[in-house]
Amino acid sequence: MSMSGSITHDVLHGPPPPPVEDGWRGGGGDGFEGRGAFRRASFTGLYVLLAASTMLFAAFTSAMVVRRGLSDDWASMAKPPILLINTGVLLASSLALELARRALKSGGRSKFNGWWTAGTALGVLFLGGQALAWSQLNAAGVFISSNPSSSFFFVLTVSHAIHLLGGVSALFYVDVQALRLSLGPAKRTAIDISAIFWHFLDGLWLYLMVLFYVWG
Repeated sequence: MSMSGSITHDVLHGPPPPPVEDGWRGGGGDGFEGRGAFRRASFTGLYVLLAASTMLFAAFTSAMVVRRGLSDDWASMAKPPILLINTGVLLASSLALELARRALKSGGRSKFNGWWTAGTALGVLFLGGQALAWSQLNAAGVFISSNPSSSFFFVLTVSHAIHLLGGVSALFYVDVQALRLSLGPAKRTAIDISAIFWHFLDGLWLYLMVLFYVWG
């Protein structure tokens, strides 16, 4: 095509679209600048969520320590052994998600799908284990109103489970997009944010376990 023909084509139809990186679908904005802004905004939202969650559990912890120290009716409750199993399940879930992220960085899409699905399934299994722990406590006559220690145990574990339910929803979203082969730049950001939030919940659970066994 001549130069004049090329100019005429650009005027009528606009310049040709930029090349799209192979294997990346979807997007988080117009071009790399838009994707970067989307990623920065997403991580800002994540940091706000982590800060708010940390403040919430810090307030619960402060209330628990004060309540325990100012009263003589505190009776440490027996912890159901399944809590230790649940801890192992949650740790395994975080490990699976991290292996999935590393597999994706090295180009292993199928390995990513397998590890991420495993991490998601383990997260659901943890929630099931928590429901079983609450059921075992109720069967043993331990309820939220039985004692201050049991009250804080239920409040803290249920609050953590609610956060975890949100995390599982994010993991499911990523899992579905991965199975549909729709891991575009915006989805890659969702992967990182979901994994970081999940690791935060993992660390939070370890903190709660120490709190329960040392102060509970």
